[in-house]
Amino acid sequence: MARKGELIVGLDIGTTKVCAVVAEPTEEGKLDIIGVGCHPSHGLRKGMVVNVESTISSIKKAVEEAEMMAGCEIRSVYTGVAGSHIQSMNSQGVIALKHREVTKKDIDRVIDTAKMVSLPPERKIIHVLPQEFIVDDQEGIQDPRGMAGVRLEAHVHIITASVAAVQTFIRCIQKAGLDVIEVVLQPLAAAEAVLTDEEKMLGVALVDLGGGTTDITVFAENSIKHSAVLAVGGTNITNDIAFGLRTPLSEAEKIKLKYGIATTALLEEDEEIEIPSVGEKKVRKVSRSVLAQIIEPRVEEIIGLVEHELIRREVKDIIASGVVITGGSSLLPGLIELAEQIFDLPVRIGYTRGVGGLSDVIRNPMYATAVGLAKYGFKAQGGAKYIVTKPKGAWQSFIYNLKRWFKEAF
Repeated sequence: MARKGELIVGLDIGTTKVCAVVAEPTEEGKLDIIGVGCHPSHGLRKGMVVNVESTISSIKKAVEEAEMMAGCEIRSVYTGVAGSHIQSMNSQGVIALKHREVTKKDIDRVIDTAKMVSLPPERKIIHVLPQEFIVDDQEGIQDPRGMAGVRLEAHVHIITASVAAVQTFIRCIQKAGLDVIEVVLQPLAAAEAVLTDEEKMLGVALVDLGGGTTDITVFAENSIKHSAVLAVGGTNITNDIAFGLRTPLSEAEKIKLKYGIATTALLEEDEEIEIPSVGEKKVRKVSRSVLAQIIEPRVEEIIGLVEHELIRREVKDIIASGVVITGGSSLLPGLIELAEQIFDLPVRIGYTRGVGGLSDVIRNPMYATAVGLAKYGFKAQGGAKYIVTKPKGAWQSFIYNLKRWFKEAF
């Protein structure tokens, strides 16, 4: 685990935004957020890079903003990956125990056996996540070390990605002047930031409603049971508004953020809103209820697709805690109420939790993945040797050291 004074950086590169979060471990074993940078993302579509130069530029601007706030130079990051190329599967492996007692080597060996699945050459494994271990006939074991038996079985969740997509992603970060410590599945990182241990134990579905994709991760009994990526997100809502109201995409996004509502049932009073037209045409006025009628079908479709995935994979019955929705699009008014009607389960917004420092600044679902990546890095084994950051410039060095002095003095 990283030591006090070392900095950990989470870099979330999404379809609509790039967020960088700089975190510093405290003596109490927690994380303080000391720098945040966010910049519109140009160059990605549905979580995949389609324009390398635009992606590099967006990364640089977000990182520079975080560097200025934290007073450091960022050299290495934990970054998240998502997109329609992500696939997952469950697998299992079995070995015989040589010494009648489970050791760390036995656990590694059975996991290696479980991940021996046939994959096409264009795909690679990015995560092998243990779900449970079975020693002889005893099931539901989370950590079997030291247990006696003759047979060890492991059930694991394997997440794979396109080799080309991940390599392009990493090269963009490297061309922005950064080293990539580890590539982490974005919804797995978001879960670190917004879910409680109780929810993971009882059963919960995390829905990360991003710009280009909607990521689903299901936890139960403190292990991941299912993950999936749907190729729809907040950008689809923006596109619908642009098409339905005949307005530029940039204006449609502003209209969605300012006047958008997920269901007409929650529109207390109607009002007229100004809609900029395409080209040189005059600004028009449209009823807000018309906007709601455009947004509602798309939100219903996205939530309906999530529910269909949960039912199809037979995991809806195990999410006793309900559904947690995070990501920038989760703040759309009325979305939680509509989701509760469709899922027929408790639904809440996933705000970042468990960090100090600039906690008020990052208490927004749009920062969930970036904060989660920093927390993931904090928990990673040997994290201390990977974190390479230093003060940038004389003034930034002074600010950084001043912050450190105040922390240590008080």
